[in-house]
This record gives sequence, C-alpha cells and structure tokens, in this order.
Amino acid sequence: MSRALVLWTCCVAGLLVASALGLPQHSSSQPPKNDYALIYGTVWGPDDYPVPGVHVTIRRASDKKPKWQLVSNERGEFLQRVPVGTEDYIVEADVKVPKGEQKPQTTVHIDDNERRNMSLHLTKEQLPRH
Repeated sequence: MSRALVLWTCCVAGLLVASALGLPQHSSSQPPKNDYALIYGTVWGPDDYPVPGVHVTIRRASDKKPKWQLVSNERGEFLQRVPVGTEDYIVEADVKVPKGEQKPQTTVHIDDNERRNMSLHLTKEQLPRH
C-alpha cells in the first residue's frame, strides 16, 4: 500500500473511533455551544435604584401562564435559563397595579443560545411593601 493510502485509512479509522466514543471530531477556537439560552435583568425603582424582592414571571409569548417564577435578589437582579431556539418570552414584574392597568413587562426575543439582558421599571405605587 502507498503511504498516502495508509495515512488516509488511519485518519478515517480515527474519526470512526472518535465518533463512536462521542468525542469531538475537530478542534476549534470557538467555545462549545451552551444547551440553554439566558434571560437576565434588573428590576429598577422610580429613582433608578435596584429593587430586591420583586416577583418576576417569565412565559413564552404563545402561552397564557408563566413557566418560571423568580424573585429579584438584593441587587434587584434575576436570571433564568430557557431552552435553546427561536422564541419570544414575556418577562413581567408580578406587582399590584390599579384595575385596568398592565403590570410592568417586556418582550424578550431569543435566537439559539443567546444571552439577553433587560430591565423592568416600577413606579412608586408598584414597589413591594416589606
């Protein structure tokens, strides 16, 4: 056999073994893709200060009920992993509002395994009473 044929045969055999073992078949300088997307943000008060302890819900725009329920931390921040893919999500502050008014919310569009940062802004009347 020629040297080139032996080398080619070894490469093919190596790829088959790597494939069978579930090993990556090529090296890349790109980091591996995450198996989730991320929605994260901050709840802000009327004077642009972060608000802790606010209940936040996240749902797919096509759903009526929230899938995730979170509480903003001491810095007013929250985060939630969501499935990879293309989807619109509604992020809403679960606060009391006068009848007929809408709770503070925003739509977040996710493509693939993106990370999206967003903010929710509360009025003085919507601040949680602790």
